[in-house]
Amino acid sequence: MLARPKSLLQSDASTLVSPHLEKRAFTTTTKETSAPPQEALDFIQFVNASPSPFHAVHEASTRLEHAGFEKISERTAWSLKRKGKYYFTRNGSSIVAFVVGGAYRPGNGFSIVGAHTDSPCLKVKPISKKDKAGYLEVGVQLYGGGIWHTWFDRDLSVAGRVMVEQPDGTFKHTLARIEKPLLRVPTLAIHLDGSANEAFRFNKENHMVPVLATAVKSSLNVASDQEAKHHRALMDILSDELQVELSKIHDFELCLYDTQPATIGGVYDEFIFSARLDNLGMSYCSLMALLNTADNVAEDTNIRVVSLFDNEEVGSTTAHGANSNLLPSTLERLLEMLPTTFKKKSNFELAMRNSLLVSADMAHAVHPNYIEKYEENHRPAMHKGTVIKINANQRYATTAPTALILREIARRRGVPIQEFVVRNDSPCGSTIGPMLSAKLGLRTIDVGNPQLSMHSIREIGGVDDVPNGIHLLEAFFELFPTIDKQVVVD
Repeated sequence: MLARPKSLLQSDASTLVSPHLEKRAFTTTTKETSAPPQEALDFIQFVNASPSPFHAVHEASTRLEHAGFEKISERTAWSLKRKGKYYFTRNGSSIVAFVVGGAYRPGNGFSIVGAHTDSPCLKVKPISKKDKAGYLEVGVQLYGGGIWHTWFDRDLSVAGRVMVEQPDGTFKHTLARIEKPLLRVPTLAIHLDGSANEAFRFNKENHMVPVLATAVKSSLNVASDQEAKHHRALMDILSDELQVELSKIHDFELCLYDTQPATIGGVYDEFIFSARLDNLGMSYCSLMALLNTADNVAEDTNIRVVSLFDNEEVGSTTAHGANSNLLPSTLERLLEMLPTTFKKKSNFELAMRNSLLVSADMAHAVHPNYIEKYEENHRPAMHKGTVIKINANQRYATTAPTALILREIARRRGVPIQEFVVRNDSPCGSTIGPMLSAKLGLRTIDVGNPQLSMHSIREIGGVDDVPNGIHLLEAFFELFPTIDKQVVVD
């Protein structure tokens, strides 16, 4: 982990809310306003520490190790035991953690929660060096389906991983993050585009190019970089951040991120204003639910699994996405941990029939200014619980039995839940749920906490939905094996 100056993301949780909160006495018609839940404050720190999928996985790994999880590797044989807590990473951008139930036997089920670590963003091109009209610019690729106009006029910087040559000649995946505002995509003045307030149109290749510096200042501060793939000014600041010689940097994967930190907002401190809520919001809830229940598995007959995948925003068909062998190969290896009289293939087939996947990806809260875009009986609200997502065309993998199981789990713990379907005249997004359900023949339910402005550079969520999501997934881990026995289908 790179050392960096103490900042908001490392500060005490009490600094994440308004300093005037304790002096206020706001009231509503029902009850006196309370401080934001601790889970929301902790999530703020998590998302601020995670400007890229690589950082999100690192942050998750740190929390897992602090809770006593043992790091294992896909490259080596596993030696596992009941009640053991383990995790591994793939590509540094996906992570799988699991806890073996104390009463687990091969052929028993898996209680699985899947989410994803990536969000729409701009990524630095392999050859990013651009010079236009006396400006140094950085060429970027658009990743995922972002609301790209929200990236204009924001204070941006870069974060990701760098492949750094070590003294012994090896090359190491190294996290990098430049915290200062470094880049900006400027809009055109309204004086030169009178239609700007009617329809903000732009060419993604020509107009969405971040400015790094002016050529005048660059010529005074850096050496010539005629042959370089990237501007020397960018490489120098990266070298300084990593405290390595420029020649030791051999390649990198850097995404741009908004340097404005996530925070609590609203007159009642009820909102989370943040980047990357989709899907660090549900990644965090999944992780914390596993951590909070990891030491309560003595009687559990299942293996509890959390898998946070990369590349969901671009279809998941990568070596570390949900459409890879990451989850299937993990489950197959887990079945080999104990001796059995059954054939391994039979064990796997038995286990799939006894398992359930909760596909956890953020959901749409009803928008007060576009209420006509929502089906009249399915308008999820903030603070009212995690949303079960249903689609007749199987864009979500929820079925009547899987919805019943989760509703019963929620009912027994008093956890609020809601339901969502899109209008018949509206398109519908999708998740990792349908592809994993089809790949494994696995019962699946799609859920997510409600939010506004999904895929914007700044999104809005509710503070109460963080603990709601955590508590629902905690209950799933603890109650699913019992409730599953009470639901008969085949």
